[in-house]
Amino acid sequence: MAKIEFKDMMKQWGDVIGVNRLTLDIPDKEFLVLVGPSGCGKSTALRCLAGLEEISGGEVWIGDRMVNDIPPKDRDIAMVFQSYALYPHMSVYDNMAFGLKLRKTPKDEIDRRVQEAASVLQIQNLLDRKPKAMSGGQRQRVAMGRAIVRNPAVFLFDEPLSNLDAKLRVETRAQISKLHQRLGTTFVYVTHDQVEALTMADRICVMKLGLLQQVDSPSNLYNRPNNVFVAGFIGSPSMNFFSGTITGDTNEMYLDAGTVRLRVPSYQVKQLGQKSVGRKVIFGVRPEDIHHPQYKPTSFNEQLIEATVDVTELMGNEIFVYLQASEHTLIARVDPRSDMRPGDKVKMAFNSDKIHVFDQETEQSMSQIKG
Repeated sequence: MAKIEFKDMMKQWGDVIGVNRLTLDIPDKEFLVLVGPSGCGKSTALRCLAGLEEISGGEVWIGDRMVNDIPPKDRDIAMVFQSYALYPHMSVYDNMAFGLKLRKTPKDEIDRRVQEAASVLQIQNLLDRKPKAMSGGQRQRVAMGRAIVRNPAVFLFDEPLSNLDAKLRVETRAQISKLHQRLGTTFVYVTHDQVEALTMADRICVMKLGLLQQVDSPSNLYNRPNNVFVAGFIGSPSMNFFSGTITGDTNEMYLDAGTVRLRVPSYQVKQLGQKSVGRKVIFGVRPEDIHHPQYKPTSFNEQLIEATVDVTELMGNEIFVYLQASEHTLIARVDPRSDMRPGDKVKMAFNSDKIHVFDQETEQSMSQIKG
């Protein structure tokens, strides 16, 4: 059993608060990703769980034990770092076996565990090599193998892919996901890369300035963000935001930001209600919900907005188009056949069924997308 609980956990250094009253339950065998910008407290929370940082208040539980005062070596956790932390003078085999030798594990048991972990990670042919003779991706697999041989209750990953190139990141990401499925152990993974979070996690915990913003499945975080920060952080490119006012009435309601004026779909009118008319709001539309109508049929709930093309970026299977609509700057993800060039005047279709509305003062969600 490796359920993890943070109960009102605090970490601060003098007046600086790293983690602010974190309360979070992580069920046994879950893959939870802590995500957020630099300085948000995600790595600090992980280090407090590992025992590498002493907490300032609250409780940390692993299984049925409160581990506040238990040293790292006795917490039944294994940690994989960004820097690999391999011994350069040792072979891969010895790097993986080192921790077991310190615990005086029988030699045949050490060999069984190392060979099994090497097989899982497909590094059997590297066991005699030294770290300097391997690529970054191979070194990271060795670091994971060193963690696996310990058979811990919890695996902790602190930005393990940051030092890898783009291709290796994708490959290693898939290996870590497969590893979780195979081992059936609790994984807690820290990253600043929201793509990693979306593709790997059972649930994602979004943090900002030490505060927990939202914990949810990747789908719910993307489609039903609690606030402007989560909406803007999750998704690449980021959501387009417009500051405006709710106008009209329950028969015909609009999100009015001047040049960008979108009619509110009927289901969302019911959610917002007559009392929301006149309210200052921030409304957001994701880049994939803005497209050129020539290459995607326009539905009843799509509206055309005039804009000027600033820059286009061909991404292969799509084009990122940066647009200027009077005072508003926005980005759209469009069909690669779209022939748009800087300076072109275009009419872009906005999918009104995919609007996110937030209160301008609190930045909290006022309504969610359909479904």
